[in-house]
Amino acid sequence: MDDFQKIVDLEQRLALLEDELMRAQRLSSVGALASSITHEFNNILTTVINYARMGLRHTDEKSRTKSFDRILSAGQRAAQITTGMLAYARNTSDRVEPADLKRLLDDVLVLVQKDLQMHRISVDLMAPSPVWALVNASQIQQILMNLIVNARQAMKEAGRLRLIVRDNTSDGWAEIVVSDTGCGIPHDKLPHIFDKFYTTKTPDARGQGGTGLGLSLCLRIVEAHQGRIRVESETGKGTTFTLKLPRSESPAGFIDTSAA
Repeated sequence: MDDFQKIVDLEQRLALLEDELMRAQRLSSVGALASSITHEFNNILTTVINYARMGLRHTDEKSRTKSFDRILSAGQRAAQITTGMLAYARNTSDRVEPADLKRLLDDVLVLVQKDLQMHRISVDLMAPSPVWALVNASQIQQILMNLIVNARQAMKEAGRLRLIVRDNTSDGWAEIVVSDTGCGIPHDKLPHIFDKFYTTKTPDARGQGGTGLGLSLCLRIVEAHQGRIRVESETGKGTTFTLKLPRSESPAGFIDTSAA
């Protein structure tokens, strides 16, 4: 085997390893939410059990109808979470197509909502109209999941998370802003946060900290989309990430029914 073929083989192996690393990081993000999701499922089961007992105890139609409605609502919430988790974990499609960034963000918020509530993090979401970008939807959701989980971990109880989706038509970008009121990143560390295996997180009581892979993979995804990612941070005041992606017009025949 000549040197050129060895290089080609090594590049192919490297590409495969990077893909596996991206999948592992995706599952790691879900793992960080395991406690809050388990807690939410416990609440859902409690709701189902209590209203099932109520329906059995009361024979009048009004009480039973109320019980069935609450059980159905709890079941639909559980199905929504389960569907979101499976889609996020399994979706490894490499297809690039127009996607509504607000809907991608909403799907991620389904998974992180309980985690944010448990830490009393309030969310300000500003997305006045659909904003379309030409992207790989699953990869952009991976970025959003990583940024939101990082933001929550950087904030103490009762922090504020601000999410903005906007259409920058003049510059040709579709943009998402993820901003927190957390501890911030020291200026001397900012130039390194996208380096592989570099982390600003300190180990917790169990000795677990950041892997230093999340933001480096975010940068890799953004660059593959011919986009940009910018970070601004001030120690003690918080951090803001701005994600810029190639904008797109809405697909032909698409009708927005979100406000219906």
